[in-house]
Amino acid sequence: MVDAVVVGAGPNGLTAAVELARAGLSVQVYEAADTVGGGARTEELTLPGFRHDPCSAVHPFGIGSPAFDALPLAEHGLRWLQPEVPMAHPFPGGDAAVLGRTIGQTAASLGPRDAPVYRRLLSPYAGHWETLAADFFRPPWAGLPKDPYRFVRLGLTGTPPAAVLARRFHDPKGRALLAGLAGHAITTLTQPFTGAMALLFAIAAHERGWPVARGGSQAISDALAAHLAELGGTITTGVTVRKLDELPPARAYVFDTSPTALARIAALGDAYRGYRYGPSVFKIDYALDGPVPWTNETARRAGTVHIGPTYTEIGEALHRAVTGRMPQTPFLITAQPGVVDPSRAPEGKHVFWAYGHVPRGWHGDATDAVERQIERFAPGFRDLVLARCVTGPAGLAARNANYVEGDIACGAFSGLQTVLRPKLAAVPYATRRPGVFLCSSATPPGPGVHGMSGHNAATAVLRHLARA
Repeated sequence: MVDAVVVGAGPNGLTAAVELARAGLSVQVYEAADTVGGGARTEELTLPGFRHDPCSAVHPFGIGSPAFDALPLAEHGLRWLQPEVPMAHPFPGGDAAVLGRTIGQTAASLGPRDAPVYRRLLSPYAGHWETLAADFFRPPWAGLPKDPYRFVRLGLTGTPPAAVLARRFHDPKGRALLAGLAGHAITTLTQPFTGAMALLFAIAAHERGWPVARGGSQAISDALAAHLAELGGTITTGVTVRKLDELPPARAYVFDTSPTALARIAALGDAYRGYRYGPSVFKIDYALDGPVPWTNETARRAGTVHIGPTYTEIGEALHRAVTGRMPQTPFLITAQPGVVDPSRAPEGKHVFWAYGHVPRGWHGDATDAVERQIERFAPGFRDLVLARCVTGPAGLAARNANYVEGDIACGAFSGLQTVLRPKLAAVPYATRRPGVFLCSSATPPGPGVHGMSGHNAATAVLRHLARA
């Protein structure tokens, strides 16, 4: 009998497997796709030589992950590359708010009235990423926070919606910057805890950067898989698990799947009946004949560019997607890894991706809306397009079963589910079936390529096995 079987070889499943193997357990991993990766893959989606990240491309919480920090991933090929500018947020007329590597650089880009506002918000956390990450990414039973003062301060500041936090800013730049950061939660700006989401993304930029993985996000998954093999674990790809009894006997089963899939596979009935999925995204991967011709010069040096010139425009786009209506003008999150990683495309060429939010399960084509929005801030963009790979909600779900109806967060960021994923439980990774655990981004701390859901689930497994 094997000690642990892990289903799903995304970053969380691989991290869980590695943590269990490091504890001396025998581990087998089963993955439905032909390669490992989940939401951290790299593929030639458009033309030969153009290496695209089908989902996650920029990793502020990856480089800042306590789980990844403790693993020898660099020994297995993972290299973080830092763009000169983590994120730019351009405005009509050629100006931009800049999320820089320092608080001062960012504050200066917001103008004289909002520079001190930004400094007051962020300065208390400068130099404290390690304890903040440990406290906010930890499992629920971990006891007192390592830094109670900053944990409570960030909680009090960030628990109100981004809509409340935005009122501290006097001018459009600061409000739009905050809205764009909160938009990564894929929910309305009036949801509680969206303020905390915005602040954590900003703190991560100042403390650890918003890097890309050299060669593509696949490098993260490959490094985890290589370390697992080094520890004696095995990975079998091309295996779709439909029922628990299809798996070999084990002391514990760990699923990097959606709660819905786990309930079906493990015969858990209506255990996750109340779990809700959120809106989807419409994503386009581009092969370009050159760099994106942003009007704003700083945007040309940024790894990530947010496109949505006002707080109101961003908020309206998010609200429409959440409430089941296609945004008239989408808020776009774009990534251009080629500014720091020339290996992604042939010499002189670039890869670029952009996504906007759409209702869950939406079946339309937003290509024109996305490209019109890009052209507002990068005139001539369409002239550089050599090829594009368009992926709507159905395509996202087909590529990754965890993206239910195209929900790349594997669960809505709304109500109590924001902090009580996948449901209220002392150990959210455990299920009512002994020895069966969930480790996907549907569990705390939630979405992102950081492996912490897998790390925390592995801790729960080890506690369970110690008592067995």
